[in-house]
Amino acid sequence: MRVYYPMKELISNFPTQVLEAIQIGKKASAIVKIGKYNKVLISGLGGSGIGASIVADYCFDILSVPLVVNKGYFIPKNVDAETLFIACSYSGNTEETLHAAAEAKKRKASIVCITSGGLLESLAKKHKLPLLSIPPGMPPRSCLGYSMVQLLFILKHSGVLKSHFEKELMDGLTLIAKENKNIHKEASSIAKKLLNKFVAIYANIGYEGLAESDTRQQLNENSKVLAWNNVIPEMTHNEIVGWKKKQEEVVVLFCYGKEDYAKNIKRLQYLKKVIKKYTSSSHDIIIKGNSFWQKALYFIHLSDWVSVYLADLNGNSTLEVKVIDQLKKEMSLK
Repeated sequence: MRVYYPMKELISNFPTQVLEAIQIGKKASAIVKIGKYNKVLISGLGGSGIGASIVADYCFDILSVPLVVNKGYFIPKNVDAETLFIACSYSGNTEETLHAAAEAKKRKASIVCITSGGLLESLAKKHKLPLLSIPPGMPPRSCLGYSMVQLLFILKHSGVLKSHFEKELMDGLTLIAKENKNIHKEASSIAKKLLNKFVAIYANIGYEGLAESDTRQQLNENSKVLAWNNVIPEMTHNEIVGWKKKQEEVVVLFCYGKEDYAKNIKRLQYLKKVIKKYTSSSHDIIIKGNSFWQKALYFIHLSDWVSVYLADLNGNSTLEVKVIDQLKKEMSLK
């Protein structure tokens, strides 16, 4: 059953959500067991997949085993008994994730489930799989704090992740509180620039999950606008060539941190010079923070507020996703 909280209330509650998620995650040590895993596969789509993409960026250079995010029905052939498979579906009824989990079970993977209920919860209870239950009744895209943090604790309790992410998360919440007024001011300013525009989000590598899975999805679902994203340096080898004529209907968001790799900053600066020949609308989002999770929580909170302020300017409901609801009805037809 859905409980329709106002999106502004949900976003305001993001710091509290992260704190609650940390407590849930700590308790999971009793059910998630250490194992000898040679790979990790996380399955989740839409709002339930946002956290997986961000966690994958975080783990890129600190895990000794590969971590892959799966956003479809099927799983790689190499999934086996030495795979840690994490099924993440907020509603518990995401058909792609359920299908992937069933395949993982056939392959005898070690499965852990994150959900607020539904069929995934039933699957976990039926087969006595580790289950991390998160609060129900909200749009999945507003529950990133819950799902993202649970992924981190599953990796920690399973022995795969050995970093001290909890302190970084707490420092991130401190940064959000300190920058609260500035976040709202910048979010409102950015939203005004995005009004009646298509949005291109260009981020330095390392922020791909944040730009794609959080910023773009929130603009799509909350603001009801078309947006796309790409990452530097990859896009400077291809998409940059597409900027060959005036595109005043497009506004570009350049997302980066001041301490990013110097070569990527240099590429971004050149990219800005090229793009400014073809559109007068752009904005730099400088991601604040001294660690991955400080930057991530700051960027998430800023992006969420941008999407809400833009929805207000457009006169759109942040909660309405009728086209997705209709798709789910059609997919359920025999």
